[in-house]
Amino acid sequence: MESVSVVLFLLLAVVVSGAVSRMLPWSVPTPLVQILLGCVIGLSTSYSVSLNPELFLLLFLPPLLFLDGWRIPKDELFKDVSTVVELALGLVLTTVIGMGLFINWMIPAMPLAVAFALAAVVSPTDPIAVSAIAARVPIPKRMMHILEGESLLNDASGLVCLRFAVAAALTGTFSAGGAALNFLWVAGAGLVIGVVVTLVVSRAKAWVTRRWGEDTGSQILVSLLIPFGSYMLAEHFHASGILAAVSAGVTMTFAEISREAMAVTRMRRNSVWDTIQFTLNGIIFVLLGEQLPAILAEAKRTVALTGHTQPGWLALYVVAIVLGLAALRFAWVWVSLKFTILRKRANGAKASDTAISTPNWRLVAAMSFAGVRGAITLAGVLTLPLVLNDGTPFPARDLAIFLAAGVIIVSLVLASIALPVLLKDLTMPGEPSKQAEEDAARVNTAEAAIKAIERHQHRLAESHGDADRYAAAGGRVMDLYRERIEGLSEDERDAAREQERLFRDFRLVGLKAERAALGELIRKRNVGSETIRKLTRELDLSEARLRG
Repeated sequence: MESVSVVLFLLLAVVVSGAVSRMLPWSVPTPLVQILLGCVIGLSTSYSVSLNPELFLLLFLPPLLFLDGWRIPKDELFKDVSTVVELALGLVLTTVIGMGLFINWMIPAMPLAVAFALAAVVSPTDPIAVSAIAARVPIPKRMMHILEGESLLNDASGLVCLRFAVAAALTGTFSAGGAALNFLWVAGAGLVIGVVVTLVVSRAKAWVTRRWGEDTGSQILVSLLIPFGSYMLAEHFHASGILAAVSAGVTMTFAEISREAMAVTRMRRNSVWDTIQFTLNGIIFVLLGEQLPAILAEAKRTVALTGHTQPGWLALYVVAIVLGLAALRFAWVWVSLKFTILRKRANGAKASDTAISTPNWRLVAAMSFAGVRGAITLAGVLTLPLVLNDGTPFPARDLAIFLAAGVIIVSLVLASIALPVLLKDLTMPGEPSKQAEEDAARVNTAEAAIKAIERHQHRLAESHGDADRYAAAGGRVMDLYRERIEGLSEDERDAAREQERLFRDFRLVGLKAERAALGELIRKRNVGSETIRKLTRELDLSEARLRG
């Protein structure tokens, strides 16, 4: 019963955090509100959460990384793939080595392997936290795509590095050659397992659907099980479950193209996954807040591990780590951007084509502060083992958790202050318009629809007669498609878009009136529950389409 109560408290805190962050007059990131509410739970209740590292890793990371891989824009990712790889792999490895040595030098009491483990967990960034911070000052799309791609890959690379660091701490030995070979197996097998599991499940699901129809609930449940199945299978073969979950998510995009689900399945599945993403990310930050009182209560004992007596040294260490991370990231982004410019010039691009001839310091600073640590960092540090192989406590585990939690909070606070200032009126290299691509796709699909309707007309007329009736019904539908094609012609495009905007505005006004009238009928009990459900769903679908 106590466990159920704890879960309900955590879920309630996640719900309340979303409302509170919107109510506050100034821009406070939702993760900070969740951490604060977690502290309230930890201080005001007798309940406490005892986290099992392996269970925590299994429950939280696979679905979050799977969803990131599934939803990330693939074209934008491939367009900036060189920049993303430089940040997600090169910067992570540099951070693990550089910050690991720095932390071990700064805190000699922390073993080198544990210092590398701490550096590994603070290397991944969290774009969800960045989005929450920059909600009132939108991040340029291209920057956000780069941050999303970086986060997707550096989550995996950082956690794989964590795995090797923990193994070194447990065994007391480390072989660079053995680690390199092991990394190839861990990464390669993890990626392959994620792809294979997704393809096999998708094919099996499609085969069942073709023969016996589609059940929406089971389809959604299957999508929820794929990341866990990929993760557990990869871990069974001593590969990376994290990379398996990521590759499973990326593969899901392509698997869905050829095996289309029903519209109602996709809509409900998206809603379920949105809820899961919001819930899991929220619970992670609430858990951080819930754990903070106990972590702070142990501050005196924890600081003793460093050879000092004042808890203020812990704050100093957190600030030093955050500044070290920021300096490394700033230097790396600057050099990466400079090389990108030189590479474009070498390929024949003019200075005007690259939009800038030298890295813009505000752009570099914004990218640096956007490297906020969040859910993955906390999830990773909480998976540090409780004991070594010989049964002794894992060295400096509480200290590592305290420092990681401090880095998350300080990076969130600094980014919430600096990002709105840096992003204001910041311009990035121009993005080619996608409007022409969208218009061409609309025309192509409309022409295909007209041809299909004409064929269906002829089939019905040949088999049932009464061609005029089918011609009239089909003609009404084809006229809608022809209007779309004519409206997307070059001469009428602007006027058509203005008409479309006005149409949408008037439709929203009408939908609002429909809702009000339906509410009045409900209050007077003039309609039954089934009618209410049907009409409400129709209004919801119409409004979602117009606002989408």
